[in-house]
Amino acid sequence: VQLQASGGGLVQAGGSLRLSCAASGRTFGSYHMGWFRQAPGKEREFVASIRWNGDSTYYADSVKGRFTISRDNAKNTVYLQMNSLKPEDTAVYYCAAKVNPYGEYNYRGQGTQVTVSS
Repeated sequence: VQLQASGGGLVQAGGSLRLSCAASGRTFGSYHMGWFRQAPGKEREFVASIRWNGDSTYYADSVKGRFTISRDNAKNTVYLQMNSLKPEDTAVYYCAAKVNPYGEYNYRGQGTQVTVSS
């Protein structure tokens, strides 16, 4: 599966952005999806994930209550709604897919830059 994230940009602290990740292929609905981010000089970190059917979601503590992950399998797309953005949310965000819910992510797409100004 090929993944392409979009929707990043420059926003002031307290603002919102919605990221989208479009996937190719007819089996998108069978993949568990996740969002990750990497800030300059920092390691990649997990942000959120959603199971193949959308019935379970997981969030990093740093974004819980502010970010919401969702998916539309009919559109082969997963979303990340980001509210109450903080400068520390600044990073390149990218989506990833995996077949095994308990395994590593098998696919990762190109990222989209999110910059939050103070």
